[in-house]
This record gives sequence, C-alpha cells and structure tokens, in this order.
Amino acid sequence: MVSNVPATSSSTRELRLRAGIVAPRDPLKPAQRKYKFGTTSFMLIMHVAATFALLPRFWSWQGIAAFGILYWITVLGVTLGLHRLISHRSFIAPKWVEKILVLMGTLACQSGPIEWVALHRHHHQFSDQPTDHHDAGRGFWWSHSEWMLHEIPVLRKSYGLAGDLLADPFFCWLDHWFLLLQIPVFLGLYFYGEIAQVHGGGLGLVLWGIPLRLVVVYHVTWLVNSATHTFGYRNFNCPDLSRNCWWVAILSFGEGWHNNHHAFPQSARHGLRWFEFDITWQHIKFLKRLGLAKKIRQAQFVSNRS
Repeated sequence: MVSNVPATSSSTRELRLRAGIVAPRDPLKPAQRKYKFGTTSFMLIMHVAATFALLPRFWSWQGIAAFGILYWITVLGVTLGLHRLISHRSFIAPKWVEKILVLMGTLACQSGPIEWVALHRHHHQFSDQPTDHHDAGRGFWWSHSEWMLHEIPVLRKSYGLAGDLLADPFFCWLDHWFLLLQIPVFLGLYFYGEIAQVHGGGLGLVLWGIPLRLVVVYHVTWLVNSATHTFGYRNFNCPDLSRNCWWVAILSFGEGWHNNHHAFPQSARHGLRWFEFDITWQHIKFLKRLGLAKKIRQAQFVSNRS
C-alpha cells in the first residue's frame, strides 16, 4: 500500500508557478527545429497506410477481429508491461510474465522498452516543465506528437534512468530490434488472409492489423500526454497540469486517470474513485488471482484539493 496523501497540499496555482508551468517557453534551438527524417517518414507512411485499410475493398469482419485482438495485446502491453510493471515497478511478476508483457508493449512500435521507460521516468521528474520532452506548456500538439518528430536532447542522458533494464540482454535486444517484431505479425496476417480467402485478402488483414492498429494505438498513447494535461478534473494538487479524463481512460485501458497517476506514480491502480474504471487494474487483479502478481502497490482516494 502506498501513501494516500500527496507530499504537498499547496494550491494548484502556487504549485504551477513553482514548477514554472505558466512561464512562457523559449523557442526551440535551431538544431532542434529540424524534423527527423526517419521518424517523420515512418509516421507519414503509417498514417497513409491506415487510411487505405478503411477502403471498402479491404473491409472484413476478420480484419476488425485482427485489429481488436492486436489492439488489446498492444495497449495492455504498454499500460501493464511498459508502464505499470517496468517503469514504476508497481507490482512484481515472474520474469517470464514480465518479458511477455514487455514484448506485447514493444509491438506498439513506440521505440524499444529501455528508451520508452527512460523517457517516461524523465517525464515524471520534470512533468510540464521546460525540460520535459513533451512539455504541455508548449501546447497541445507539441505534447501530443510533434515533440517526437524533433531531436530529443535529453534522450542521451535519460538512459541512466533505466539502468535497471540495461542489464537485461532481452530488453537490450528489443530496444535495438523492436521494428522486427512487426515481421511475424505481417506474415501471420497475410498468409491467414490468403489461405482463408478473407475479403481484401492477406493485404487487407495486414492493413488492419499493422498500420491501422499502430496509428490508433499511437494517438491513444499520445492523448495521455496531451489530452490528460488539458481536459478533465483533478483529484489532487500535483505540481503539473495532469488531469483525469474519462474518455482517454476508456481508450487507454485506465491511463486517462492521469492526475491520480501523477499523485501516486507507483500505484498499480490508477482509477481511485468508484466511478474511475481502470481496465488495466482489473487485469492486475486477475494476475494476482493466478498468483502471477505480487507486492502490488495501491493508493487509496483521499483528496487534498483546497
């Protein structure tokens, strides 16, 4: 059980002023204004390919099923594996379970697990401050996706925040070769679509299962950085702009209860009030019943709002 009262009870405005959240941001340095060719090109290709998936010629119930199953695998891998398990160590799982969950999260193609964890931990240290790589103080679109299209100076230093993962050869391999995970997904979807003579064929299943799925997962994940720092309500006076946003919580399996999470980063449970349904938390409770989740850290709701 984690503490149920955040460390400070100062007013929200005082905390924001202290954190420099309301201060104007300096323009990006010239070297950072350039768009990264690789990342920008990859995102453009994925978004264009995702639109092709929605053409009538590629529509099928099997495509929807492939999208739904892979969406559940990928989002749960991000929320349960990359985020609550290895970023915050909010519970302990057997190593084989941990590796499966991290593998599922790496299917999201949001870089490798070590980089993902390092940047996330950095975000918690400097949330909504100028040093935050997706600083909400720079605006909605910057925190949503634009930040990743530019050089991230902190990335070279932030790997020190994930030193616990650097000793694991499996995580190091995933960090370097994460894009290769899409190959078996591609082959499985394509050959099933061809053999089963699905409407739209194997290409249709691939379009639904890879680019469309990735694009939706991207934007759902990015909404946690942007929308939940813009819309919603606050249970706690955290020194940042984090908010609880119900519709992001639905899409992201509970990550939308973001103000709760920033108040208690190590809590495995993000939805703390009775109406804050947290799908990922339900999965953690299921793992606990199976004996696969132990030493679960859980916060309780006690508001400190003034």
